[in-house]
Parts: sequence; structure tokens; C-alpha cells
Amino acid sequence: MRVSEYVCHDAVGLAELMAAGEVSPAEVERAAREAIRRVAPATGAVVETWPADDRPEPGSTPLAGVPFLIKDFGISMAGRRMEMGSRLAAGHVARSDSFLMRRLRRAGLVTLGRTASPELAYSITTEPALYGPVRNPWDPGRGAGGSSGGAGAAVASGAVPLAHATDAAGSLRIPAAHNGLFGLKPTRGRVSLGPALDEGFNGLAVQGGVSRTVRDSAALLDLVRGPEPGDPYFAEQPSLPYAQEVTRPPGSLRIGVLPQAWGGRRTAAPVTDALDRTVRLLESLGHRTEEVTVGLGVGWEEFVLANARLSTANLAASVDDLAASLGRPVDSSTLEPSTLAAHRYGQEVSGPQFVAALAVRNRVARTLARVFGTHDLLLTPTLPELPPLLGAYGEGAEALDGLGWIERLNDRSPFTMAFNVAGTPAMSVPLAADAGTGLPIGMQFAAGYGREDLLFRLAGQLERAQPWAGRTPDVWAGAR
Repeated sequence: MRVSEYVCHDAVGLAELMAAGEVSPAEVERAAREAIRRVAPATGAVVETWPADDRPEPGSTPLAGVPFLIKDFGISMAGRRMEMGSRLAAGHVARSDSFLMRRLRRAGLVTLGRTASPELAYSITTEPALYGPVRNPWDPGRGAGGSSGGAGAAVASGAVPLAHATDAAGSLRIPAAHNGLFGLKPTRGRVSLGPALDEGFNGLAVQGGVSRTVRDSAALLDLVRGPEPGDPYFAEQPSLPYAQEVTRPPGSLRIGVLPQAWGGRRTAAPVTDALDRTVRLLESLGHRTEEVTVGLGVGWEEFVLANARLSTANLAASVDDLAASLGRPVDSSTLEPSTLAAHRYGQEVSGPQFVAALAVRNRVARTLARVFGTHDLLLTPTLPELPPLLGAYGEGAEALDGLGWIERLNDRSPFTMAFNVAGTPAMSVPLAADAGTGLPIGMQFAAGYGREDLLFRLAGQLERAQPWAGRTPDVWAGAR
């Protein structure tokens, strides 16, 4: 199989070819490794590859034999390095598979390496000091988003059709939007974070993937969803596989449209234009849309403060644990300025402040639940602006404290965080591109708790009505 053929297929398509005997798993793997070799230097997306240690039987699952990459954060693979984008964890090797890694193996995915993450996944751009920046395949002078920016750039450039990603504040949806991909953040409790964790960032973090087609993400979630012993949350299992939902008509949906974000940041004109086009597309498909005002149950400053306290306290505990286990100091030799500032801030969060932040989480979840009682879905831009230039997020970061860093991230990505706090599913769909630059623009759809089925139905309909798979970036493995 030539790379030019490999990149023409999504993950499900490759698995079907192998199941039919039209191509062998070894041929697919060779093509994937050559694709990675071609695009990795230009993107910085893949920080390490290794020999595959899984040889699934073709046809044993819908994704058997498909090349795959895991993020350098949030998952552990026995005997492989997991450095979390940080000098603090450089050289760290995982001792065992996490629950999700076990399920990825059972899914038949062939994990070939790991993708870049910002330091400790604590940014929405992927520019770690440990590896260097991840560049956007559509414009290498711009960022690929974060914290799953390595995954986003790897899939968008054709290295693999599907890659692991995490999302605690938009970290899956932001790279999907920046890189022209489909990305769905599952419901809290849909995919286990164990056994090392019961919950990530007090329920804000979830696991998933980014892909070039809707059916690939549906197939992946079907194969990894479900609780493990000891999990603190349980999302009721769907009545049908998500792969089947992709082909089912969604009916006429009530969709509330939120063009301007919480917090006051104005949506840029190219994004507003893309949102208007999306609304017209939805209405042409029989959906009912209306512009809405959606409260969070708390003011924006209180919302950001609560999230800063939750996230920095969690970060401080993780950093201290890593430092103790690896025998390394917590200072500028091991941490970047923004992470170090967040660590210091988190150490000062008191017990009562932490509990009050959890109460804010509850108020936001209850408030958004009422919104989904009157609307099937909410539509927002995934991001208020086009992908920023590399270095833009880090300007003046050394002068910020931990709260200031979280304020910056929420200002640049004000649409995504609320659905992590509420625990509800949300997806970024690559429905538009900027006419002037060709850069992709993602549209975010959010649903009520446990309603990934509804999101997959709509995503499948949108993909059929306005296909995006034919659009390829400047950095593309199949370009020669």
C-alpha cells in the first residue's frame, strides 16, 4: 500500500480493507510509518515512535489493525515513556497499561507512538519546551491548538486517521477546530480514567479521540466506552452503538445558537460568518434554530476563579507527586513559567475555597441542564478566532500568576469550558473555512448529559450534507 492510497481511507475503511484481505496489516503499518516520517518534521506532532506489540486479527473489531497514536498525557502504556510534555517527567516510563490502554488494545488498534502535549496538558496551545512547538498543517506559522495539539496535527496531516486525545477545558475540541477535524468530548463517566485516577480535574477531564470522519470517532467510542471497577461516575450506556447512530436521521432538532461567548470576548468576523452559514445549513436540513442567551448560574469572574482553583490545586498535587517520585526539584529547571506559576497558586488554594469551587461546578451543571430541557442542542463557534500564530499564547506569560494564566486560556477559548464543568458531551465539527486564509473553522454542538447519540446523528447528517474529508492541508502525507 502506497502512502497516497493510505491517506485516502479513514480508520474504518482501512480496517475493512484488511478484513477483506485486500491489504495486509503489515502493509498498512508500513504506509503509516512512512506517512509519519514525511510529516513529523514539519509539524512536530509525533515525539516518539516504537515497534508495534499488538497484532490483532483483521476483522475482529471495526478498527482491527488500524495505526494509532496516543497522547503523551492522560494514558499509560506499559514500558513506554510518558513524559507529559515536561522536563519534570523527562524519561519517565509507565509501568502498566491504564484501563483505556487495555481497551485500545482490545479494540485492535496498533499503537505506533505518542503525540506531543503541552507541559502537563496545561495550555490550549502545544508549544512545550521539552519538544518544541507543534505546527498547524494548514499554516505552519500557526499553532495546532492544545492540549491535544500533537494528535490534531498528526491526524490532519495524514499520519494516522485517528488518534487519542483528552479534554479538560476544550483540549480535544480546540485542536479539532484548528486542524479541520471532527472531535467529540464524551459525557463525564463515559470512558474510564483509571486505575491511577478516579477522576481528572474533579470530573472536568475526559478521554476521546480526533478523526477525519464522524464514523471513526463513533467506532472508537463504541470500543472504549463503559465503566471500570471503582469509577466514581457512570453514564448510562446507549441503546444502540454510536456507529449506527451516525447513519440515523436526527429528526427536526431545536437548536439554540450562542454567537457571542461568556466573558465578553467578541467573536471575530470570519467565525461569525461561518456560524451564520452553519445556521442556514441547519435550517435547510429541517432544524429549528434561534439565538439564545444562556447563563452559567454564576458570573464569569466567579466561574473562572472556581476553575482556576480546581485546576491549579489538581496540578500542584500532580507536580508534587511527580517531583517526589522522580527525585527532581520543582523550579524553573523543570517547569515552564506558566506551569510553575499555576503550581504556586494551587498550593495556596484552601480547603474551603476548593469546596466552594465544587459548588460552582454544581451550579453550572444544574443551570445548563435546564437549558437542555428546552433545546435539544446548543450551537456555538468552537473558538472565537482563527488559529493564532505560534508564540501568541506565551507572550508575557512569565508575568502572570496562576489565576492570570487561567484567565488568559478562558479568554482565548471561552465557549468550551462550560461543558467540561457540566460534564455534558460536545463536539467540534469542521463545517467551514476562512475565505481569506483557507484556515479551518470549527462549529461546536453541545447536548445534554449522556446524549452523544444525538450528536452523532447530527454530525453524520452534516457530514453527508457538506463533506469535509476532501479538504487537505499544506502539510499532507499524501502530497507526493
